[in-house]
Amino acid sequence: MPQRKRIAVYPGVFDPVHYGHLDVIARGCRLVDKLVVGVGDNPEKASLFSQEERVKLLKRAVTEFDNVAVVPFQGLAVQFVRSIGARVMLRGIRTTSDMEYEFTMSIMNAMMDSEVETIFLMAREHYSHVSSTLLKQIASMGGNLEPFLPANIREALIERLARERRKNP
Repeated sequence: MPQRKRIAVYPGVFDPVHYGHLDVIARGCRLVDKLVVGVGDNPEKASLFSQEERVKLLKRAVTEFDNVAVVPFQGLAVQFVRSIGARVMLRGIRTTSDMEYEFTMSIMNAMMDSEVETIFLMAREHYSHVSSTLLKQIASMGGNLEPFLPANIREALIERLARERRKNP
């Protein structure tokens, strides 16, 4: 009997994707046959980039990984995991506050679908302080984004913030 492919989903908002996310993707795709990066929305946050734009930016950022696909999704991540036939959800953890939040989410996800397992990858030390929210703040104040974002993502972020400033002076 052929062995079933190991598929994992790394869900997130990725607004914008940064080196911390890309590190989790690089490490996660070595653990499974296929890693699907699910680009969703957080109803509690207003995204700077549309879902379509975030998918495009991510697709350009992961071209070096043969077993990574980037897919938009709506609704609950655990339902998305199930809908594509995966049984593993990959999550990155930066800080102890992330751990508390992610632990709670993994329990809720397990209650909704007991067959979906959550795997946590701890952020590497030099990415543990990086967040998309913080990077948007740094960009809005003209700070150096080079250590945190690939060049094309930096350019897209700076351009979008400049466009927003022109629209809302």
